[in-house]
Parts: sequence; C-alpha cells; structure tokens
Amino acid sequence: MKEVPRRDIDIALLRAFIAVIETGGMTSAAKSLNLTQAAVSQQIKRLEELFGKQLFNRDLKQLRLTAVGERLGGYARRMMSLNEETWNAIVAPDFEGEIALGCPHDIIGVFMPTILRSFSRAWPKIRITLHSDSTPILLEKLSNGEIDLTLTTEQGIFGEMLLADSLVWVGMPGGAAHRNSPIPVALGSETCAFRAAAVEALSQAGRDWNLMCQVGSLEPVIASLEADLAVAPFLAMTVPSQLESISSGSHLPKLPTFYINLHQPEFSSSAIVEELARHIRTGFSEQLKNAA
Repeated sequence: MKEVPRRDIDIALLRAFIAVIETGGMTSAAKSLNLTQAAVSQQIKRLEELFGKQLFNRDLKQLRLTAVGERLGGYARRMMSLNEETWNAIVAPDFEGEIALGCPHDIIGVFMPTILRSFSRAWPKIRITLHSDSTPILLEKLSNGEIDLTLTTEQGIFGEMLLADSLVWVGMPGGAAHRNSPIPVALGSETCAFRAAAVEALSQAGRDWNLMCQVGSLEPVIASLEADLAVAPFLAMTVPSQLESISSGSHLPKLPTFYINLHQPEFSSSAIVEELARHIRTGFSEQLKNAA
C-alpha cells in the first residue's frame, strides 16, 4: 500500500475557506478578510491542490460545498478555534484572578460545562465563581458590580445575542397533565423570565390554570413534571432527556421565542473578563453548529 505523504495545513488557507462558506462567495470573503478576490481564489485553489479534492461545486450563480468540502468545514472550524486558543495561551498575559459569572438556572447545566472546562484548561490560574439566579436579579447584580458578566434569558435581543430558541411546554412522556382543566403549571420564581410569558400565553388563550409549583430552582419543577402533576415552559434546547416537549394545539397555547444574551458592564471590562466572554461566544457558536 502506497504511503500518503504527510502534509501540513496552512491555517490561512482554512481561514479563507471558512470565510467563503460563511459569506457565500469569493468577493464577500475577500472583503471580510481585507484581501483581494484574486488572493482568496488563489488560497482556495491551493487548499484544493493540497488535498487533491474539489471543495466547491462552481456554477454561474453561487458556490456550493461538495461532500468533501462539508466534511472539511467542521475540521477547519475546530482547527481555527484551537489555533486561536493556542496563540492566546502562549502569547497572551498569564492571567490570574477571579471572575464572577452570572447564569440563569435553566441554561447553566446544558450550555456551560463545556465552555467552563475549555476556559479552565486555557487559564488554570483564574477562578470562576458562578452566580445562578433569574435574569432580573442577575442584571441587577451586574449593575451593582457584584458580578463581572452574565448570561440572560430574555424575550428580546439585549446586550449581545448568543442564540434564539423557542419556548416550549414540557411534560412527562405520554403524560396527561396538559389535558387537565384547569391546566396544572409549574413555574419558577416571580422573577423568572419564562413565568410571565407562560402566564400571558395562557391568559390570551383563555385557558384556566393552577400553579402547582413555584420555586427558584429546577429540581422541584422537574420532579413535578416527572410525576405528571404539571407542565412547565423550557427552552427547546434545554428539555431534560427524561421529559418531552408537548406540541402546541388545543390544550396548550404557543409560547414565544426567547434569546440567550450576554451582558457585560456598561463600562470597560478587564482583560480576563473579555477572555471569558470570548470563550462563551465560541462555545455557543460550536454548540449551535453541532445541534444543526
């Protein structure tokens, strides 16, 4: 069997490749990279020659990825992310200190472990203190200087939007709680962002409901759903594996879209806070791509 010669991949070529994918063409990619269109076209040609594979199907209207190009896209993004992380780890200051990070109860377990693990590996001398609470309280803490940055769940784009997700009704698989009248509902505390949206939707639909559980943590809410005693609103991406979303219909009204936003202080943040914010952006972007 003939041995394939070992080749090194130029990160600049991968950067041009991803720019073409994300912008939809050579011209727009050239603008985003501050290069000429000819330079970007040459980089794509060099990348195709390196692999001996065609990465794009070219026609008069648009560029479309080949199957090989689609496969390379995932690897290219990971290599660029690792390249940036490596550069920051070696060249950036040797950060030390503590960051107070706010995060709502309902998203912390789904989104944050991977992000915090990556950040901890890159900056082992920085200690992160997590503050988990409802969005209004976290924003108040940020304003008072009690935390350095915070994630929020809001019915609108404020701060920096990380992702949009549908709010859905959730219950026990095969359960009957959502068919009851009045509808038994488990909600968070009075400051929970989902509470007002759920109550408004039920009111506008003219549905009677009973409050079965009102707490500031997820465990009692999930327990009441597992027992088929109630239904509750969750972001679609955060539905616990032992539960299921309930299709909106005659029994339950449709719920609105919510946004996970990133908020930083009104005035400038420290370098280590900016670095954590970068990791959070990258982490959400990667999780969205994996979920697509």
